[in-house]
Amino acid sequence: MTQLKADYTLAKITSGQMAMLDYATKLTERPGDMIASDVDQLREAGFKDRAILDINQIVAYFAYVNRVADGLGVNLEDFWRKK
Repeated sequence: MTQLKADYTLAKITSGQMAMLDYATKLTERPGDMIASDVDQLREAGFKDRAILDINQIVAYFAYVNRVADGLGVNLEDFWRKK
């Protein structure tokens, strides 16, 4: 878990998990750069369309909620602060 928080690309996870996290990172950091092959890579990693939709919606929902909280100046709970 610590490695996932520090740098997921160095964590010992499955190739499917890595593909999912790569997709989530790109969608979060560079949503305008998303292309069809990003979805194709998830399919190649074994994800079905429903799972891809779920991944997309969860990532987008967290981005939305974080922007709402940031825009309103909501403080993070201690659990989420970097140590």
